[in-house]
Amino acid sequence: MELDWFISLGTIIGVDIILGGDNAIVVALACRYLNPSIRNKAIILGITLALVIRMFLTVVAVELLEIPFLLAIGGALLIYIAYSLLASHQEETAIDGGTNVWTAIKAIVIADFVMGFDNVIAVAGAAHGDTTLVMIGLIFSVPIIIWGSKIILKAFDRFPIIIYVGAGILAFTATRMIKHEQMLSPLFIHHPSFSIAFQLIVIIGVLLVGWLSNQRLQRPNLH
Repeated sequence: MELDWFISLGTIIGVDIILGGDNAIVVALACRYLNPSIRNKAIILGITLALVIRMFLTVVAVELLEIPFLLAIGGALLIYIAYSLLASHQEETAIDGGTNVWTAIKAIVIADFVMGFDNVIAVAGAAHGDTTLVMIGLIFSVPIIIWGSKIILKAFDRFPIIIYVGAGILAFTATRMIKHEQMLSPLFIHHPSFSIAFQLIVIIGVLLVGWLSNQRLQRPNLH
């Protein structure tokens, strides 16, 4: 059980690291027109408010995931999110925070609420009902967004393979969510070979389909 707890914690931290890049983009875009002297204030207040809202949403999600089959549905949704991370990681997000601190803070909170759904589902699924893990994961996400965002974004640009690592982490989390679904868990418990094969097929499938989608988007238009 302790090993499973640490695996879940590591998965949550991995999800926060990968998805923290999106939140970093939100913060940067919302604050880009602010005077440098007040930019830090907007960043800290905006992220703090967004974190409080996300904590509430994630705890609610943890409770909701106790509903039969909802954990499996959440896992299926996360598989799509993992694919979307690969298929659309080059798209830009249009967020305008204006030149006022509170306008920027409002933009950060609203955008984080909308864009943070994938993080909420991923963290709730990886936590498997453990509120302590949820809080640790969310608190860990703060320094990632504030101090590590530029490094992560530069790494994404320089080493695109990291995007695939992130998608793989999300796909792995999705399979764990589906395997922990009470209505389906006996199938995986009594058939360990099927359990392993299921995880490999989902992870490889997400990475392969995502890669093929990227290749099709990058292919020059012949018409």
